[in-house]
Amino acid sequence: MSTEQNQDNYQELQTVGDFIRFAASEFNRADLFYGHGHDNAWDEAITLVLFVLALPTQLTEQIMACRITQDEKQQIIDIIRRRIEQQLPAAYITNQAYFAGLPFYVDERTLVPRSPIGEWIEKRFAPIIAENKEVDRILDLCTGSGCIAIACAHYFPEAEVDAVDLSVDALNVAQINIEQHGLSEQVIPIQSDIFSGVSGQKYDLIVTNPPYVDQEDVDSLPEEYRHEPEMGLGSGSDGLDITRQILAQSNEHLTENGILICEVGNSMVHLEAAYPEVDFNWLIFERGGHGVFMLTKQQLVQYQTIFNQRVKG
Repeated sequence: MSTEQNQDNYQELQTVGDFIRFAASEFNRADLFYGHGHDNAWDEAITLVLFVLALPTQLTEQIMACRITQDEKQQIIDIIRRRIEQQLPAAYITNQAYFAGLPFYVDERTLVPRSPIGEWIEKRFAPIIAENKEVDRILDLCTGSGCIAIACAHYFPEAEVDAVDLSVDALNVAQINIEQHGLSEQVIPIQSDIFSGVSGQKYDLIVTNPPYVDQEDVDSLPEEYRHEPEMGLGSGSDGLDITRQILAQSNEHLTENGILICEVGNSMVHLEAAYPEVDFNWLIFERGGHGVFMLTKQQLVQYQTIFNQRVKG
C-alpha cells in the first residue's frame, strides 16, 4: 500500500464508514489471515478504525456518518499499513482482545485469547456443573494472558483461582490483567511446569488450553500466528506432548467430584487415535469451536493406567 500513490484517494475518504470500507478492501487485496478474534476483513477493519477513533465497537449509522479529521485519517492509514505490511494480528496492534465478554490486555508475550471455552465459562459450565454445586477452587493450567482464569473468577466469584504457566513473560501479562480486573485477591499467578508449582493442591475444576498444535501445522502456520510465542502453540509431532502429561497427572489434583476441561483443537483426531479406549466427552459449542473434552475425576482414575503408560507418547 503506497502512501504517495494513494494520497489523493485518502483525501476523498471523509467518514468513518468510508475508512472502514477502504480498510476492508485493502485487507482483502492483501489476502491477510484472520483467526485472532475475527474471521473476515470487514470486522477487522471495524475494530482497527474504531480503535484509532476511540469509539465504541458497536457500530451505528450515526457513527458510520461521522466525519474524520486529517490527523485521524493519517493515524488510520498508518494502522492499516501496519496490519498489512507486518501481518500483525489486530489484537497486537490495539493491545486488546475480548474473551467471555471481558476485555484483556495482550501483546506478543502471550497468545491472543480465542478459546471457545469462553462460551462454557459464561454459562458456568452448566449443565456439566450443577447450579447448586459449590466450586471453591479452580486451576487454569497454561494460563497465558490469564483470560481463562480471570473469566472463571468473574463467573465463579466465590472461587479461588490459580493461574499457572511456565512462561514468566506470559505471567507478567496475566498480572496486568489480574490487576486491571481488580482480582488480585482471587486470582493467583504461579510459575509452574504443568503441575510442578501446585504440588499437593486439589481443585474442583481444572480448565486448560495447553499448546496443542502438531508439528505439521506449526510448519504451515500463516504469518499472523508467527508473531505469537511458539511455546504457546506447538507440542510435539502430534500436538499432544503436554496433553499426555495433563491426562496422567490431573487425577492427583482434582477433588472427589472434580472435572477436567481440556482443549486440543485440531489435534482431537490424534488424541482419539492415541487413546481409543477412552470415552472423551467432546463439548458442543453454539458459537463455533471444537476440540474441547471433559473428563471427570472418576474417568481419570478409571483410565489412569493407560494415561501413565502413554505419557511419553
